[in-house]
Amino acid sequence: MDKRILGKSGLEVSALGLGCMGLSFGYGPAEDHANAVSFLRKANERGVTFFDTAEAYGPGTNETLLGEALAPFRKDVVIATKFGFRNGRPAEGLDSHPDRIRQVAEESLRRLRTDVIDLFYQHRVDPDIPMEDVAGTVGELIREGKVRHFGLSEAGAGSIRKAHAVQPVAALQSEYSLWWREPEQEILPLLEELGIGFVPFSPLGKGFLTGKIDTATQFSDQDFRKSVPRFAPEALEANRALVEQLGAIADRREATPAQIALAWLLAQKPWIVPIPGTRSLTRLDENLGATSLSLGQDEIEAIDTALKAIDIKGDRYPASLQALVGR
Repeated sequence: MDKRILGKSGLEVSALGLGCMGLSFGYGPAEDHANAVSFLRKANERGVTFFDTAEAYGPGTNETLLGEALAPFRKDVVIATKFGFRNGRPAEGLDSHPDRIRQVAEESLRRLRTDVIDLFYQHRVDPDIPMEDVAGTVGELIREGKVRHFGLSEAGAGSIRKAHAVQPVAALQSEYSLWWREPEQEILPLLEELGIGFVPFSPLGKGFLTGKIDTATQFSDQDFRKSVPRFAPEALEANRALVEQLGAIADRREATPAQIALAWLLAQKPWIVPIPGTRSLTRLDENLGATSLSLGQDEIEAIDTALKAIDIKGDRYPASLQALVGR
């Protein structure tokens, strides 16, 4: 698989990474452990070298899974994890106190079976802790050799600038897809200015852009999409036009809607590295196929023109989570 470098950081990763949250958290019951370990190793065999996790996924269980699965080839992969929630539980609120950041780093190192975290993100901006203190603490961990690179997740422009002035930010992780293009307004230009890489999560709209979700889809109580306004039946019906447009473009290229959606993201900037998540090898292979699908400028413009005529309905988060975004 082709490699990409996240901004000016020098951090080289596979052009597509793997979002690992769904293997153990957020999308229903956790995957069988042995199956998950096998899946992660097969992802690496297919060229994936960038794996994304977080203390909050479990909490801790997703990191433990990755630690076991990736141990045989740890030096050949890049692992990103995150700090920022009290006791690793989003429901308990934010906590980016410097001593907590250090505690999470030590615990993540142990669970991941490694002596260094390649990319350490602040999961959400904590308004009670100055960003300068957060960046400074991660900078100390970098100088101590426990962390290689500093990242932010869902941070606003002001926070990105403050952090970057203290400790260079290697990557910003935020939602970005054909279903959510807000980063184009302010964030992408800022990242290009500062030389920061961009790691879009939910690049397939939490599954919606695959065309496999409709008003008949039932989400389990353990699937957080059940509480997401964009997945309410009325929103799914209203947004179906987007999937239909994507499907038509995919048919012309003998590709799938998911491949077109990922190829579109990869075409935006050379320092963008999406991290679609899946538990299925079939879906993984489909996603990886997007890395060899090159969209021409005329096709990109046609996609943009088609999407401008579609009014996307529904918020991407319930209100409680939306309040944590863009600070």
